[in-house]
Amino acid sequence: MSTRKSPLARQKDEHGSKEKLVDRVLGVLGSIAKQEGDKDELKAKLLAASNKKLLRLFEVGSEIKEKFGSVEKLAEATAKGLGRAKDAPYVSKLKTLTPARLLDLFRTAEKRNRAA
Repeated sequence: MSTRKSPLARQKDEHGSKEKLVDRVLGVLGSIAKQEGDKDELKAKLLAASNKKLLRLFEVGSEIKEKFGSVEKLAEATAKGLGRAKDAPYVSKLKTLTPARLLDLFRTAEKRNRAA
């Protein structure tokens, strides 16, 4: 029997309600990235998103905020890990990636560097 909880159960245990989780996701995303567009519109989109996606966004945003502070610093650390820190167009391209994809790319570069 699996001991893993469903996304709905995790969301209720960790955050109480979906609205509270969405507010926390908005807070984390607002502190790590520049937001373009209406905050109410973004909140409506997030309320329609699945619990699994919201939990993933919260985890990624929290990790970026804790380790790097912002997406820009994460992009610079990723470029450094890939050996392309001086390539300004590449760093600016990394900044346009989604935070989750950028974090995954950083983890991959980190693993490669540890293995070498």
